[in-house]
Amino acid sequence: MKEVTLKIPDNKYQFFMELVRNLGFEKIEDFDIPEEHKVIVKERIKNSKVEELIPWQEARKQLHFKEKS
Repeated sequence: MKEVTLKIPDNKYQFFMELVRNLGFEKIEDFDIPEEHKVIVKERIKNSKVEELIPWQEARKQLHFKEKS
């Protein structure tokens, strides 16, 4: 099964979700991020140094993605 991620404008979200329901597509429910994970991310943000950050496009080149089967 293929998975698709979409960005839907706020003013079109309700229409889109109604369309998804009417067409019978599967919707993956939102999930909660555990508080301890949020604390870790906030701490990393607090301790980050702007001069050490790299643009997303550059970071993406350094990642290795595997295909979903």
